[in-house]
Amino acid sequence: MTTARRTHTFTESVIRGMTRLATEHQAINLAQGFPNFPAPDVLKEGAAAAIRADINQYAITWGAKRLRDALVQKYQEWYGMAVNPETELTVTCGATEAMAATLLAIVDPGEEVIVFEPFYENYGPDAILCDAKPVFVPLMPGQPLDLDQLAKAFSKRTRAIIVNTPGNPSGRVLTRQELEGIARLCQAHDAWAVTDEIYEHIRYEGEHIPMATLPGMRERTITISGASKTFSITGWRIGTIVAPAEVTDAIRKVHDFLTVGAPAPLQEGLATAMQALGRDYYAGLAGEYRERRDVMMAALTGAGFKCVAPEGAYYILADFSALSDLPSPEFAKWLTIVGGVATVPGTSFFSRPADGTHVTRFAFCKTLDLLNEAACRLRGLPSR
Repeated sequence: MTTARRTHTFTESVIRGMTRLATEHQAINLAQGFPNFPAPDVLKEGAAAAIRADINQYAITWGAKRLRDALVQKYQEWYGMAVNPETELTVTCGATEAMAATLLAIVDPGEEVIVFEPFYENYGPDAILCDAKPVFVPLMPGQPLDLDQLAKAFSKRTRAIIVNTPGNPSGRVLTRQELEGIARLCQAHDAWAVTDEIYEHIRYEGEHIPMATLPGMRERTITISGASKTFSITGWRIGTIVAPAEVTDAIRKVHDFLTVGAPAPLQEGLATAMQALGRDYYAGLAGEYRERRDVMMAALTGAGFKCVAPEGAYYILADFSALSDLPSPEFAKWLTIVGGVATVPGTSFFSRPADGTHVTRFAFCKTLDLLNEAACRLRGLPSR
């Protein structure tokens, strides 16, 4: 018996594999992007109160009412986006499920999905699960988007483009001009813009401009976000999708059959936190991450890595070619086992692994004391 062809090109998540290697060798895990500090107390207390209130059964499939209402209020206050909580908003089991459910709802076999690279490792497999073809376009750290090159990637088979801003692992925050260029191409080719905005509040440069707020894009944009990064709860698995009503209906059908719904008491806890926390919380989040970014950048440049400071998100894609001629997967293993710091090899983020063979990704969503310990270990690296 053979397995489905669509799985044959998949490998196990390299990110999760590096986490296991870090645990095995007691290394500092700067590979997987999960914080090692606590979530806000109001969030935890809200979830605990929901559990004590016996909110233990299925929530409404497309999301608890309180949470949807809180999300609608936030989109209106922050971005001036009017969202109907009954017909345009779906709560999912994390942004990862949100992306899979979205593409399964809008992409047919044989169509194409444009993906910027370096990319988050799920995007290509998500397209392949739809029996679609991912088409890759470069968007490197510190480099502007080449709109002419992007235009050449669009074709009559293009169904969607995935737009991740702030970007993982590039750290790019797309400018209004870049987003408007993408919007023009989507409109010219009748394509969906599927945006991953999970890092929307973790920015150091520029502004966050939801694609759906640009002229002519509300009806052809599917906005994905979630609570994992903003509230340091990657294990709670609460994602969100905002989309026009007709496509929301299709997305909800896929979501229902994939997972039924996100955890009921955790949705209530998130609703409580969103209603209680004001703009000061989000400003503080960005400020604290800026400090972590600066500590990590100083550590990496001091240790001999070459890197560009990210404009947003909490990753640094660092060139180690001055330190080692090992290919990226071997360097990442060596750095974990010998150097005591785990990273993700750059080959995980490119369609052609050779393009990432001299870079590795550091996640700095950690406490300052842990980042400073990582800096000490990086300064003490033996030659390789």
